[in-house]
Amino acid sequence: MTAVTRAEVCAAACADAWRDAGEVLAHTAGVLPSIGARLARLTTSPDLVLTDGEAYFMSDPPPLGRTAADGGVVEGWVPYRRVFDIVASGRRQSMMGASQLDRYGNQNISLIGDWRRPTRQLIGVRGAPGNTANHRTDYWVARHTPKVFVEKVDVVCGVGNDRARGGKGLRFHDLGVVITNLAVLDYGDDGRLRVRSLHPGVTPAEVHANTGFALDATGAPETRLPDATELRLIREVVDPRGLRDREVSRGTGS
Repeated sequence: MTAVTRAEVCAAACADAWRDAGEVLAHTAGVLPSIGARLARLTTSPDLVLTDGEAYFMSDPPPLGRTAADGGVVEGWVPYRRVFDIVASGRRQSMMGASQLDRYGNQNISLIGDWRRPTRQLIGVRGAPGNTANHRTDYWVARHTPKVFVEKVDVVCGVGNDRARGGKGLRFHDLGVVITNLAVLDYGDDGRLRVRSLHPGVTPAEVHANTGFALDATGAPETRLPDATELRLIREVVDPRGLRDREVSRGTGS
């Protein structure tokens, strides 16, 4: 095997977010989360339900960039209207992106600046409130920078731990992990983000310099490397075209 890349470390970390998830629908936003969900289905979470990225449940995870039309066994058909029923039932686990994320996991994907006169219009609130109210939500951040990890988000789309506490309508609120190109983060008992592990080659100072609030990475262990089976699946089955390296640069992870 050639040296493990940073993208492959991130893919394995994303897969770990769905470890033993059971029979839930995996929702992914981004290349690395899509690789991670497929990798989890093929290894640690065989009951995970995957789509082809459109409207079909697939028994065999298709490689990135392929749909049911390219072949494969279809297990079910899910029109867009049915997705809302699945979200409301809680039988789903999402890994969304974040344009901004604060220390409590409040997420913004809507706009940058004052909402009355934003400096940047993004994709809108989308399904973030429903996701964070009904089922586990993780986040994937391809570029860990102070512009993403901020003291206060400009608009709350995904609900953070501070806002969820005490809210009767948020009893199913469940934030899991935040995976970035530098580290894996999770939440402490106080609901604040903390560093679970640093990717190989990343220093605590690098994480500190690229986070807009206090985040101590001192003493954090190293993120695990994918094993030989996972590497083969990533490289030969899930992402043979190497799309992962477009989202995370080919820095070595070993």
